[in-house]
Amino acid sequence: MGLMDIFKKKNSGDVAKDRLKLLLVSDRANCSPDVMEAIKNDIIQVISKYMEIDAEGLDIQITQTESETTNGTVPALFANIPIKDIKHKAGN
Repeated sequence: MGLMDIFKKKNSGDVAKDRLKLLLVSDRANCSPDVMEAIKNDIIQVISKYMEIDAEGLDIQITQTESETTNGTVPALFANIPIKDIKHKAGN
């Protein structure tokens, strides 16, 4: 994924769908959509150092899961990140 792929134009339906997804996920996580967008961008940036990913297919969700240490639930982040290729660094 190149840097320009992040700024690729989307049609209005795709933009609306992405915004709605972000709003729903941020509501579950009890944090703002801006924070969720920053988390998503950070994940893309870090993983892109090592792998070529399909940013369009990226799906991040926050759900509730049973805690292993307490009797209750805790938020859990699930990320589905389609990998196109692994980058091989020189010297490895």
